[in-house]
Amino acid sequence: MRRIAYTLTLIITGLTLHAQVAYQHVSDRDIYNFLDELASIHVICINSTVKPYPRTTIAGYLQKASEQSQMLSRSQRARLSHYMEEYQMELGELKEGEWQLFKRDSSVSVHFLPPEVAYRDSFFRALMRPVYGFRYFSGGERDFWVSYGGAEAISYMGDTWSVYASLRDNYQAGERLAQPSFLTQELGGTYKALTGGGPGGEFSEMRGGITWSWNWGSFGLIKDHMMWGDNQNGSNIFSGRTPSFPMVKLYLNPAKWLEFSYYHGWLVSEAIDSVNSIFPAEGNARTVHRRMYIAANMFTVKPLERLNISFGNSIVYGDMDVQPAYLIPFFFYKSLVHTIHWGSSFQNNAMFINISSRQLKHLHLFGTLFIDEFSVKRIGDPTRHNFNSYKTGFTLSHWPIRNVVLGGEYTFTNPITFLHDEPTTSFSSNKYNLGHYLKDNAEEFYATLRIYPAGTLQLSASYTYARKGHYYEYIRGMRNPRIDELPVLEEITWDSSSLVFAAQVNPLPNIRIFGKYTISNVQGYDVDGRTAQQYLNMFSAPYLHGKNNIFEMGFGMGF
Repeated sequence: MRRIAYTLTLIITGLTLHAQVAYQHVSDRDIYNFLDELASIHVICINSTVKPYPRTTIAGYLQKASEQSQMLSRSQRARLSHYMEEYQMELGELKEGEWQLFKRDSSVSVHFLPPEVAYRDSFFRALMRPVYGFRYFSGGERDFWVSYGGAEAISYMGDTWSVYASLRDNYQAGERLAQPSFLTQELGGTYKALTGGGPGGEFSEMRGGITWSWNWGSFGLIKDHMMWGDNQNGSNIFSGRTPSFPMVKLYLNPAKWLEFSYYHGWLVSEAIDSVNSIFPAEGNARTVHRRMYIAANMFTVKPLERLNISFGNSIVYGDMDVQPAYLIPFFFYKSLVHTIHWGSSFQNNAMFINISSRQLKHLHLFGTLFIDEFSVKRIGDPTRHNFNSYKTGFTLSHWPIRNVVLGGEYTFTNPITFLHDEPTTSFSSNKYNLGHYLKDNAEEFYATLRIYPAGTLQLSASYTYARKGHYYEYIRGMRNPRIDELPVLEEITWDSSSLVFAAQVNPLPNIRIFGKYTISNVQGYDVDGRTAQQYLNMFSAPYLHGKNNIFEMGFGMGF
């Protein structure tokens, strides 16, 4: 009877689950990988082009998988049970378990591990909990550690409103893992010097938002990270690697075969507005940044079941007020440029296409094309190239061996792609590139193997080879060679090969313990008047320079 009652509860709550939106952060690779697996074995259907997903959407996918548990392996069932505990509030229940300290009826629950306070009544549902993580690195030039700590809250009001927030302080003692010029997938931040001095840095990150939803769409004011484009090792549309920025976001799903995503964001140029800044002879200066915005949309059509074709465009513009035309979600923004920005370069357009196919059971095929600048005249001319980036890859899940996932992808980016000649129209925020982490004139080969032997234990191995050609700057009107005739990967300035072995276990919901061993070789080369060391310093954190065997261990609570 209890199982029947629980199933009925899931069915009833499932009628309204889709309506509310609090996003699960894109760094939670475990849940996103698990949903990809479920989609590949035809348990659920997803559109993986645009992330993050709402937590209620994830809960709905998990609920559907639980109704088809006979299709899952023992390990998948164990992981499904683990994730469903994390999304109990979205499933209309309060979390229970042996680490529960207090529960009053079905309205209040207090847990010791993971620490959490949850509340539920007929109108309001909410939870609050701390977040903390620690990573220790050994084997490079020096041993060092990094950590983050803070708190998060998620709440739902009625059937339409959601509010969520996450605050964390990041502390990196000994090394800074990310800088705008580093070719890494570590999350970017606006660093300040460590309190007390020394190498490293610290920064704060505040994310969250308020959203209003209905049964075929949602609208919100949020500050969060976005990832657009299918990938296994970094998207080449929006990577989600920059510091988060505020945006208005619209999502529509008016028909089973159509989805639409749009946002208008307020980027951070870090370019000084000298007219409005104040530089007194004595005392502190008051600096004002020049204004910078982005508008982007993505249409996804589904002509066949499990075949998603997505296309969209974006515009970065600055040094002006918010332009109302870019607040119209469905426009092709390039066509507005000739009217709004005639005779100026205060805009930067891009187009993108993503194709995802899971029609063959167990196999996910995907490809992405990012077009920064395109001219038909360049096609067929061996001396010229368009400014674009493309990615193609596959994932083979649970075949021919269950609990094994094999994947690979290739990424190539032409020179000048993602770049621009104005600081307020560059494809960046806080000087971090919005697109692929390798930026322009680069390529990457990536392969991965994941094994799930039992429970939530995950064993993995991956290999990455990446290289970058000449370091270019966008100079408008450039001659001899022209900007579209610059050599492509002619001389290599930097390359990196890494073989990574990792293990992770999730003993409790929202808690993970992991270890990682990396064999890497990161080199710079003397090119264009710069030394190999200069390129290493530009593109890589010091602990990665040269040949290294690096051991990393840590734990995390929250994302």
